[in-house]
Amino acid sequence: MLASPSPALLTRLLKDFPGPAVFRSIPEIPPTHHPRQDAAPSSESTREPSGGSMLGLPGRRLPSAEFLLLLPFLLLLLLLLLLPAAPAPHRAAYKPVIVVHGLFDSSYSFRHLLEYINETHPGTAVTVLDLFDGRESLRPLWEQVQGFREAVAPIMAKALQGVHLICYSQGGLVCRALLSVMDEHNVDSFISLSSPQMGQYGDTNYLKWLFPTSMRSNLYRICYSPWGQEFSICNYWHAWRKNFLRLGRLVLIGGPDDGVITPWQSSFFGFYDANETVLEMEKQLVYLRDSFGLKTLLARGAIVRCPMAGISHTAWHSNRTLYETCIEPWLS
Repeated sequence: MLASPSPALLTRLLKDFPGPAVFRSIPEIPPTHHPRQDAAPSSESTREPSGGSMLGLPGRRLPSAEFLLLLPFLLLLLLLLLLPAAPAPHRAAYKPVIVVHGLFDSSYSFRHLLEYINETHPGTAVTVLDLFDGRESLRPLWEQVQGFREAVAPIMAKALQGVHLICYSQGGLVCRALLSVMDEHNVDSFISLSSPQMGQYGDTNYLKWLFPTSMRSNLYRICYSPWGQEFSICNYWHAWRKNFLRLGRLVLIGGPDDGVITPWQSSFFGFYDANETVLEMEKQLVYLRDSFGLKTLLARGAIVRCPMAGISHTAWHSNRTLYETCIEPWLS
């Protein structure tokens, strides 16, 4: 392979190159005149014009042999300069997003969230699972976990780079259970959106509608009865034992104006002590004992907490500011 000429040599050669004007200015050579052999040559016929060449081209020099040798390199360089710039490499495709709804919800409730994702991350495959809608969301939680597991497994199998889960309210508990029972899940970000991860205390608005005569002092008796365990909301009090350390990142979202999750810090694995004082996650036994991996996740920097005030429980998945602040950054 021929070595490329140095920049200094190219500069000198280009400076010496006479350019296309040389070829345009070459005059037509007249027919050769043959004087009589016995005629003495005149002084004018033997004198070359000043600055001329051996071909009689006044004022022009032929390209040097050195230039002719490197002409192919110069033509190649010119061709490269004229070629259009190569297009920028395409960005890697976004990971698929799976959305799991909450109590009494349906896929229609997430139309705004779907719009936000399509706008900020075009081309993202988003699946809002349409299972256990409306009153069916009251089915026992483990029954729902099995149904959602069958729905998400094929999506995960096709997503070699992993998936993201956005799980709202009761859906956050469904997703947390999925991460416990699916040995080969490939969830990158689990985004828990206003979900009672540490449990639900007392008579919130939903519970009042279901149990209008039951107060927080005796509601647990109903939920731990055989009849009460038929309702998904009573399964909130179950202890979750298995870890989900295959998870890439846990994003916890909630706020003081939620109005349903009680205490609202349950969205961040906080809960009341015996005196109804809220203890943060780091003071909970499930964290101190690292029962299912919270302490390990936090140690490796894999837990993100994103509290936001001014958002009611039913508005978490439609608030644009919340999406841009707490959800969009983690949808890689």
